Parts: sequence; structure tokens; C-alpha cells
Amino acid sequence: MSVFVDTSAFLAILDTDDEEHAAAKRIWEHLIATHQAMVCSSYILAETVALVQRRLGVEAVRTFQHDIYPLLHIKWVDEPIHRAGMAAVIAASRRKLSLVDCVSFEVMRRGELHQVFGFDPHFEEQGFEAIAVG
Repeated sequence: MSVFVDTSAFLAILDTDDEEHAAAKRIWEHLIATHQAMVCSSYILAETVALVQRRLGVEAVRTFQHDIYPLLHIKWVDEPIHRAGMAAVIAASRRKLSLVDCVSFEVMRRGELHQVFGFDPHFEEQGFEAIAVG
């Protein structure tokens, strides 16, 4: 089984002050222990690095690159996926639904991924299942 990993999960794993840190750590350890394939898009990578660098600093980016990135299966966003994401942003006409979110939904649909590790309610609104462990 493959699980899509959202920026919100990466932030919660790296930021010990994040309100979801304990849950994120528990889920992350479960995914590793059960050898789950963890998937994210290149847009999630860009968003994560930008937010981690701004909020937590370069050392946290280094931790992400060395400890987390090697465990991920990256879906590189191509022009058709980008266009589909942009179309979804415009069609949704919602200020707080980002291009990265819409591209993530498209990557998940095309990859037949149903579960997400993340804390963004937009995924469940789109019909995806947010995983939780114990």
C-alpha cells in the first residue's frame, strides 16, 4: 500500500512545537516499521523546503534532506498535471485551496492513492482518507 505524504505531515514531524507533532511522529514511525511506500510530489518538496527553512531554519532542511527525503517516492509534476492543478484552483474559486493542494489531489488520483498522511482537511473534502495510528 502507498500513502501520499503532505507538507503538513513533514512540518509536524520536524517541529517539536507543532500541535500535531506527537501524532505525526507516531504515524511516521508506523509507516517506516510497516514498510509503507511514502509518496509525495515535487511540488510538496518545494513547499516543504520553503516552509521548513522559513519556520525552522536550514538545519531542519538538512534533517529533511538527509533523514526523510531518502524514504520518499517522488512523483515529478509534469505540464499536464500542473495544468490540471491550475484548472482545479480556478474551478474551485477558493482562496485557501492552493495550487500545491490541487496538484496533490491530481497526483493521488492518477496514482490511485487513497490514503494521505497529513493534517490538511482539504484531502478529506476531496474524498481521500487521512491515516491515523493508535
